[in-house]
Amino acid sequence: FGMGFTPDYIVYHELVMTSKEYMQCVTSVDGHWLAELGPMFYSIKESSLSRIQNRKLAKMSQTQMEEEMILAEREIKDKKRREEEIIESARKRKQISTPGRNDSSTPRRRPERF
Repeated sequence: FGMGFTPDYIVYHELVMTSKEYMQCVTSVDGHWLAELGPMFYSIKESSLSRIQNRKLAKMSQTQMEEEMILAEREIKDKKRREEEIIESARKRKQISTPGRNDSSTPRRRPERF
């Protein structure tokens, strides 16, 4: 390759099939770029970090994720409680109104037949 070094990843655009396979048009791809765009397929191993540093980083990220989960659960509970309060207040306000109906506190007694 004419870049002065051998790239870690390459993408070929044109493949010539003869008795052998030849890649004619090739592009060099950075490993960090692959890890950024496809984290489910590629990951970068940091070899400069020791095991202790890796464990500390993993523990910090774990605690951060747990805190975010707790906050998300609180928000979900608050939202659900607010929705229930709205539904309950709507139930209390909902009454059927009938024209000509008199809602008195004591029921009227019917006069008995004479």
